[in-house]
Amino acid sequence: MSVRGHGRPAQIAALASALAAGLPAAVGEATAARGLPDLDQRAPYQIAVEPGAGTFRLVFASAVDNVGAGPLIVVGRRATRQVEGMRADQVIVRTDGSKRVRVGVGVFRFVVEPDHRHWHYLRFDRYEFRRADEFGVVLRDRKTGFCLGDRYPVDPEAGLSPVYTSRCGLNATGLLRLEEGISPGFGDDYDPDLEGQHFNLAGLEAGRYVLVHRANADRALLESDYANNAASVLVKLTWRVDGPRVTVLETCPDTARCPA
Repeated sequence: MSVRGHGRPAQIAALASALAAGLPAAVGEATAARGLPDLDQRAPYQIAVEPGAGTFRLVFASAVDNVGAGPLIVVGRRATRQVEGMRADQVIVRTDGSKRVRVGVGVFRFVVEPDHRHWHYLRFDRYEFRRADEFGVVLRDRKTGFCLGDRYPVDPEAGLSPVYTSRCGLNATGLLRLEEGISPGFGDDYDPDLEGQHFNLAGLEAGRYVLVHRANADRALLESDYANNAASVLVKLTWRVDGPRVTVLETCPDTARCPA
């Protein structure tokens, strides 16, 4: 897992300073007394076209940074093994060390794929392929979820130590409880060769499209800021005798509409 250098250490420092000064650094029900995460969606990258299953696929990498003052902690629970999935709750750690639970922020499900067998938090990050002219949705992702963790430091020189380094219950189908998360100053990324990191291009007309990635799309997770949850790239799709070509025309961080 591979991205580096796009982080926002200044934003992390600003939030920490606001909390220390007693200033409001959050939105809605959040206050300065709570150390909330802030999910910053990176723009799609490593975009390419690959043949697959008798057609062509647009593949891409995705990544989400936690630039907030507090960790993203998601805990899954189920009463018995006869229940297929786990209810996911968000644990919010206040700056005084106390905790608050936000109940029902999603679902954990055990997923079996050729490259992994572990518990996924569903719908953490969503992908869309939209027409550039009227912004209508052409394709939506079929991703089976995410194994959240501290996969890379936002600022490699900050010297932070990762906390969430598990493999999300690898092969452990019988778990009754599971905790996943992203610490402040860390991010979670997904390479193009992983499950769900693609769109099928069959039947699409040539033209300009916007590839949109959006973290916490339903805002089930409580954050200090939702303004940076989406990022996008503008691409041009052309068809040749040997297949499609996709050219990246513009990259647009912090907005779903590209060009902004």
